[in-house]
Amino acid sequence: MGAPSQPRPMRADARRNYEHIVATAREAFAELGPEAPLDVIARRAGVGPGTLYRHFPTREVLIEAVYRTDIADLTDRAAEFAERHAPGEALECWVREHFLPAQEQRGVATTLKDALARAPEAFSQDKERFNDATDELVRAAQDAGAVRQDVETRDILRMAYGIAVTSEGAPESRERMLTVMFDGLRPARPFE
Repeated sequence: MGAPSQPRPMRADARRNYEHIVATAREAFAELGPEAPLDVIARRAGVGPGTLYRHFPTREVLIEAVYRTDIADLTDRAAEFAERHAPGEALECWVREHFLPAQEQRGVATTLKDALARAPEAFSQDKERFNDATDELVRAAQDAGAVRQDVETRDILRMAYGIAVTSEGAPESRERMLTVMFDGLRPARPFE
């Protein structure tokens, strides 16, 4: 038996089409949201619907391709904060400085929301890296006694997502809610 066949590399013109569709979809998602009609994206990219669907058989596959680098950046920042800061501080700083601002990009927010809710197959590899990095932040904070043991990473991300969505355009409200959230995540101290 021969070695397993690897997928053939994309032809140069197919690669250009792929990259152009991704760039066009990013613009359309920014303008119209992640539910932008795929036929509009194909038309704006100057390709037929068949070409779009050949590269991106579902909306989730296209959304994942568009925001893969954004999710990878969030993942990388989580790992960097874990290395550079004390555990509780790393988690709080990452949520405030990277996770919440990412929610202002509707496509990134939708991708993360989908990953937290149902983890579509198209997002599985990037989702796994993201989940591993954020789980590590939370576990380290819990091990250091900075975060309660009875919360899960998804709980923290969902709370932060909710704060981001409900405090859009109100930074003072956002800061107040984040302070309350992180105060509530700390373990209760016994009365002295």
